[in-house]
Amino acid sequence: MENKQAIKILTDIIALDTTNDHESQIADYLTDLFKDYPVKIDRVTYAPGRDNLVITLGESGPMLGFSGHEDVVDAGDLANWQTPPFTPTIKAGKLYGRGASDMKSGLAAMVVSMLDLLNSGKKLPGRLRLLASVGEEIGEFGAAQLVKAGYADELAGLVIGEPSNFNIRVTHKGIIDYYVTSKGIGVHASTPELGRNAIMPLVKFAQEAQTLMASHTEKDPVLGGLTHVISQIQGGNQINSVPDQAWLSGNIRTTPLYPNQQIMTELEQIISELNAQGAQLAIRYSYPEVPLPSQADTKLAKLAQRVVRKSLGRGGELVAGTGATDASEYIQASNNFPIIILGPAAGVSDHQPNEFIAIDDYLAGCKLYQDLAWQFWQENLKV
Repeated sequence: MENKQAIKILTDIIALDTTNDHESQIADYLTDLFKDYPVKIDRVTYAPGRDNLVITLGESGPMLGFSGHEDVVDAGDLANWQTPPFTPTIKAGKLYGRGASDMKSGLAAMVVSMLDLLNSGKKLPGRLRLLASVGEEIGEFGAAQLVKAGYADELAGLVIGEPSNFNIRVTHKGIIDYYVTSKGIGVHASTPELGRNAIMPLVKFAQEAQTLMASHTEKDPVLGGLTHVISQIQGGNQINSVPDQAWLSGNIRTTPLYPNQQIMTELEQIISELNAQGAQLAIRYSYPEVPLPSQADTKLAKLAQRVVRKSLGRGGELVAGTGATDASEYIQASNNFPIIILGPAAGVSDHQPNEFIAIDDYLAGCKLYQDLAWQFWQENLKV
């Protein structure tokens, strides 16, 4: 494919505002790109206007998966953008726009590589499946839906196109986002003995949770330690009233040494003990994601390292990440296959105004994914 056409595919999908919603616009666009090719196209609806897309090419042989999410984060204050976030703009060899780095460039490069494979005229020795998911930025629920529907069951390996600067991310932390609500009895502040202050049990919870999480001092040799942040707290209605309601939220980044279930059990134990003392607390979680165990020793990670270095002459380091990805869902598939994160963007502008990717890096990614697919098939066909 000519560079101009490859760039157009990326700019076209950046121009689609899929901010935590409306991902079907990308599913529509990609479906149209592949409609005249011998591929299998499945649309998996999560909600109205929110379609995951699965495109499978090849007839037999080992199946490699390409994973990319269709959504982007909110653009924030538009005054901080030098150009409109959904008007892709090329300046000084860089393409600017929301999602240029995270991760429409990775998704587009995978799509270009698949189209090039289809147009190569060669018989493909294996299969390739694109898993384009919804809702990654707010909970990976699209990937969870695809796993539950069985779309990962035949994979022999999976490449997630999140920004990695052409290094191979082989592990990352998990996430627990939690919310604790507190109920009290509201009365006039001049007679507090007649009410129950909803804020005070939350203060106790925050102190005990922070102390307990800080006691988990053992560090993963690659990912480092568990982290915990009380990120929001709010309660009450006015200054001269005892608050009858309050809530707080927290964010925990977990490692394999302290699994999600252990940490959630510990939080719930604090809740139980405070409620036994008279509090009325409840906890809920927002799409907790488990850590990705190290993939450094897998054949896929080592193969990707060789291909990156041979194709590009740079990158290829095996690295860790702190942010979760759709890998947290795909590792829960029934089939135990290796997963790596490998993308063309550097990731330095993710979730920020004036997000960008270097055009040369994007085009290099288009070629890299194609090279990786060929090498993956050859390696997995060896007896």
